[in-house]
Formats: sequence, C-alpha cells, structure tokens
Amino acid sequence: MEMIQEHADLDAYLVADEVVDHDHPFVRETADALWTATGNDRAYAEVAFGFVRDTVGHSVDTGDERVTWRASDTLRTRNGICLAKSHALAALLRARGIPAALCYQRLLADDGAAHMIHGLIALRLPGSSRWSRLDARGNKPGVDARFDLDRERLAFPVRPELGESDYPELYAAPHPAALRALRESPDRTRLWANLPTSL
Repeated sequence: MEMIQEHADLDAYLVADEVVDHDHPFVRETADALWTATGNDRAYAEVAFGFVRDTVGHSVDTGDERVTWRASDTLRTRNGICLAKSHALAALLRARGIPAALCYQRLLADDGAAHMIHGLIALRLPGSSRWSRLDARGNKPGVDARFDLDRERLAFPVRPELGESDYPELYAAPHPAALRALRESPDRTRLWANLPTSL
C-alpha cells in the first residue's frame, strides 16, 4: 500500500500537541530511559515499540474501564486501547526526533456485529525515505504484531471481503472522529459504542 503524507514537511510529524504530548516530563523521562538502553534510532524505535506493545495493557484484554487519550496518561497508567497506545508510541518516537504518523484501519469487531477504527503508527527513521507501519496494540492468542521495518507484521491484516480496509493517510495529529470518541467517553464500554465505524 502506498502511504500518503498529510503534510509534505516531515517536521509536522515531530510536533508535540495536547495528545502526542512528548514535551510532558513523564514522556521525556520514559524516552530518555529507553534511549539509554539503546543508543541509536533504529534500536530505540524497536525498544519503544516493545515497551508500548508489552507494558501498556490494552484495556479490552485487561478489563480496565478507564479511557486514556493523551500519550502521557496512557504511559503513566499503562492502559489504553489501540488508539491511545498509538499516541503513546508516536510520542516516544517524536521525543527522540523520529518522525511518527498516526494511521488507521477499518476492521470488523471481534463479535462481527459492526466495523470500528483501529489505530497504529508509521515511522520514518532519520535519513530514510521510507515509512513503515507498526501496530503496538498488544499481542494475545491470534495476534502477533512485530517490529519489522521491511515487511509489515501488524496485529490485523485487513480482509477486504469483510469490508475491512487500510487508510493510506499518514496523519500528524489524531483523526478528529477518533479523538472525539476517546475524549467524550466516560468509560471503555461507552467508548466501544462511540468509536467511528469509518473515517
């Protein structure tokens, strides 16, 4: 799939904002600690990916009803759905000067009743001309997302025959519909009802 940059200027994918708040002290401390264990961009990106995938629980898997949407809150509480986890990973990458975009898929819900938006990220290592999508949703039986910059190893390959699709856009900030659902939902149960079915 050919990915489409929302902004031609890569600096747009390094911005700190209210959601991807990599200027927050907790995000900076986390990024600094992970950097100390690596020392170069690629190794750091892989460690940051693993950190978010494996130590920030996906609230559906853990049963946590709290809804997070800021990267700092997601990292601090170690809790969030895929959208929040993508904000957290983007913040950790941007904190070390690695351009990171927010990406989306339209997937069929586990119960098959409706479609919903799934969040992931794309990164572009400094000096590279290529974006690579990564999915830090969190692994479980039947889900095995991996760090691979050459071949996508996402949590959910799309099934077009079921109305699923990849959105090719690389967003510098969260899509308004996805962010609105996160911000306006008092708990995860309500969030599931509020998630957009398409973008």
